[in-house]
Amino acid sequence: MTNSTSSPTSPPPAPGSPTRPLPAVQLRVPTDEDAHAWHSVFDDPDVMEFLGGPAELSAYEEFTARQRMHDAQLGYCLWTLLDAEGEVIGFTGAQPWPADKDWGPVGEIEIGWRLGREHWGQGYAYAAALATLERARAAGVPHVVAMIDARNARSVAVAERLGMELAQEFTTPRGNPARRYALSLRG
Repeated sequence: MTNSTSSPTSPPPAPGSPTRPLPAVQLRVPTDEDAHAWHSVFDDPDVMEFLGGPAELSAYEEFTARQRMHDAQLGYCLWTLLDAEGEVIGFTGAQPWPADKDWGPVGEIEIGWRLGREHWGQGYAYAAALATLERARAAGVPHVVAMIDARNARSVAVAERLGMELAQEFTTPRGNPARRYALSLRG
């Protein structure tokens, strides 16, 4: 992929940094093999610090299967995130907030991103989130939210850089401080 500003997976240079374009990213619907890749990339206490710690492979097998179902039914999901060379570096995308949860934005579409530790600080999360917003908009999603642990400064910064507005501060059932950011995709 090229790093042109017209490509939905190659966002423009970061605001305030016209000489440093963001990295090119590719998104694909997760495969069975991606469950293994996600497990490997996310098997790091730093990556999973705000998500309850590293998960077992079986959790990623179920997770990738659910994302394939979302893509088939809705036209969007949490896609596997690849760098310009095709290496799996994480995921990004959108999915409905689970209806079986008794808290959070039930009925809303949540966007999110997660990267392997070695890819932090290089612009991948922001580039991936921009691609996600474009794909969600193209799928007809009118409004998205991002649910972020308030202590996760990196994810908070990505949401704010996207232009998302803080809609709510609350405490999760686990007792963690959290924020719900919101963004209209209309207009």
